[in-house]
Amino acid sequence: MSTIQEYLTADHRSCDELFASMEEAASTSLQAAKEITKKFIDASERHFQMEERVMFAEFEQKTGMTQGPTAMMRHEHEQMRGLMKQLLDAIEEENKDRFFGTTETLMILLQQHNMKEEQMLYTMAQQHLSAESDRIVQMMDSMIVE
Repeated sequence: MSTIQEYLTADHRSCDELFASMEEAASTSLQAAKEITKKFIDASERHFQMEERVMFAEFEQKTGMTQGPTAMMRHEHEQMRGLMKQLLDAIEEENKDRFFGTTETLMILLQQHNMKEEQMLYTMAQQHLSAESDRIVQMMDSMIVE
């Protein structure tokens, strides 16, 4: 089984691929991008919840750090959720300028966020949670989004 770091990094890549497909579809028409945008948002939400409900919770319990990196990542998740809602709003409004302006902002935030997680938080989590890695990955993999 993969490590926490490998598992979540691979999931970042899956979300990145959906993001690229969404932008490509939107270049044709926003209505053509509607379904792939929903898939991207659903995959991102699942990723956020795997982190927040499983990995962050386990990390905070093990380290006692609740106002550190996980608090910042939760804050960034909320920012990205807001931007994702704006993508759907732009599709409903048929507003390509708003859609692509929002994807540009979201892309920058996602890249910075993922880099912080992959280079710092996932490494810290793996160090502190290596003994429970298989269990944590299994919990994340079988998680149902609420």
